[in-house]
Amino acid sequence: MPAEVRVLPSPEAIGEALADEIAARHGLSVDSTQSPFLLGCPGGRSLRTTYAALARRPRLERLVVVMMDEYLAAAPDSHYSCTRFARDEIAGPLGVPHDRVWLPDPDDPGAYDERIAEVGGVDLFLLASGASDGHVAFVPPGSSRGGGTSVVAIAETTRRDNLTTFPAFASLDDVPARGVSVGLGTILAARSLRLVLHGAGKREAVRRLLALDRFDPAWPASIVHDHGDALILIDEEAAA
Repeated sequence: MPAEVRVLPSPEAIGEALADEIAARHGLSVDSTQSPFLLGCPGGRSLRTTYAALARRPRLERLVVVMMDEYLAAAPDSHYSCTRFARDEIAGPLGVPHDRVWLPDPDDPGAYDERIAEVGGVDLFLLASGASDGHVAFVPPGSSRGGGTSVVAIAETTRRDNLTTFPAFASLDDVPARGVSVGLGTILAARSLRLVLHGAGKREAVRRLLALDRFDPAWPASIVHDHGDALILIDEEAAA
């Protein structure tokens, strides 16, 4: 059964709606053990309005930021580093301490899935879709539905998308060719998935995604269609 689709007026409206849901879920999941609330987070542009809206909500004391990926050998302060993005655009504004920001380790990628499972799994995974190839995290077209966290070769189509995401890259040669990334199986194991697409540049990605009603390995973002609690959020410009 295909994932539900919701069209909202703008990226800001999507951010506000998701921030409300995250805050509500965080509040409802409080128990006697004060267990952590795991939020799967991509870097890049698509979820920036959500992170900004979350920063305007009361502090989420149990929040753990579970980042999806990182470029191999990226310096922590480089303009494209997911480590820097997590620190500057998520953890810092939200007041999340350093030890509650998780990133996969390229030297032991499988340990990431184990770490997530040990504390009960990701409560809500935020996702973005590549404009040209439907990648999520660094998961390239043709990837296995059940794949776990691993070191991957980043598809050239994904690297070309990164030229837009990170304008400081001078050319395709500057974009790293390998990264460590959660797998589609990691994503499917989350309790809920929320996939965000907005802007005119994502119209073709929306068309490809909504033409499907189940997972197609050629378009990794279609993994949302195989999850029991998934929602696709699109702004009016992307839906045009």
